[in-house]
Amino acid sequence: MVERSWLPYNVGTKRVKKELKRKKSAGEYLAFISAKYDVNPDTLFCALLSAGENRKSRCGNLSIECRGKIKDRIIFLITDDSEVVAQLSVSATFLTKEGNPLRNFMETDMVRKHIARKTKSPVSCSIRDLRAGMNHVNLKAKVLEVTQPKQVFTRYGNYASLAKAVIADETGKIKLCLWNDQIDSVSAGNTVQIENARTSTFRGERQLSLGKNGTVSNIEHFEDEMMQPDLQQQSPGS
Repeated sequence: MVERSWLPYNVGTKRVKKELKRKKSAGEYLAFISAKYDVNPDTLFCALLSAGENRKSRCGNLSIECRGKIKDRIIFLITDDSEVVAQLSVSATFLTKEGNPLRNFMETDMVRKHIARKTKSPVSCSIRDLRAGMNHVNLKAKVLEVTQPKQVFTRYGNYASLAKAVIADETGKIKLCLWNDQIDSVSAGNTVQIENARTSTFRGERQLSLGKNGTVSNIEHFEDEMMQPDLQQQSPGS
């Protein structure tokens, strides 16, 4: 009797095995396969339907084979050339849903994290879209308030100043951790551009931190500097 929505298989690489362990459902893992192998989710879903009817199908470099049925679940084997990607079971109900149910899983944490790792470039986000574990985050936001700095003992065995700024955009609010010299770079009322930040959780609450490579810049200051030459050109006697 099959009780799980997926069946582990000899996938050949440690990384894919780890992703198999992390997945929460067949739908989420199929969405992950779509992102990992650059296959349009509509194309992948149609290929699953075709394999269910004709035993085999292809989409991009992937081959999909229907290996049989167990009660109301269909077993699919997905390979990339000679390498096995996954063997998993998908419910008949999932395959007969109107539209493409895979699209409901394309915004899950598993897929977002993979895309962020794959691109290895800053991701421009709104606060509503931030999830724990995201890296290289770019964000423009308004500073609503900044707490008074306090001295904390860090995991590196030294003391450091820590303040938290509450920042907001049109989609929500989040706290931004500021350490030492970063604290003086923002004030309440500023509009800031955050680059290469990362998202984590602390006591169940999302927060942003800059780390060694992240930066926060006061956009108003940059705008003033950019406007100054123009103002000088327009001044009398120029």
